[in-house]
Amino acid sequence: MIRVLFVCLGNICRSPMAEAIFRDLIKKQKLDGQITVDSAGIGHWHIGSDPHEGTRKVLDDHNVSYEGMEARQVKESDWDDFDYLIAMDDKNVQDLNGIRENKDVTLSRLMDYVPNAKEKEVPDPYFTGNFDYVYELVHEGCTRLLEEIKQDHKL
Repeated sequence: MIRVLFVCLGNICRSPMAEAIFRDLIKKQKLDGQITVDSAGIGHWHIGSDPHEGTRKVLDDHNVSYEGMEARQVKESDWDDFDYLIAMDDKNVQDLNGIRENKDVTLSRLMDYVPNAKEKEVPDPYFTGNFDYVYELVHEGCTRLLEEIKQDHKL
């Protein structure tokens, strides 16, 4: 089983959006028995919360389920439990590196998987309010990440 964890600051906007989109892509490609996905936040502020209303709205608009998702904080055991830690921005990468290192885990930004990406980081819609733009970026990043995982693991 290939295990992917998406990480952002509070786990209510970007990373749950990525989790929901990635879960949807996996299901549509019938890979749900081979790849599992979760999301977490660097901070503890929103533990137990549903995804942000802006994230829920844009996911609803694209008919992507977020059922059962609630915010949680990154924990040290995530480095043992996941193969990929996919951060939304440079600060998330820096924070993750400060928690723990594990050479067996792939730690990268989501937009690293998009050649000639419009953005190197996924902007936080909690502050910008632009959930539609973030959805476009995250969808493209998740699509490219899944293609790379399929190629790397011969799925």
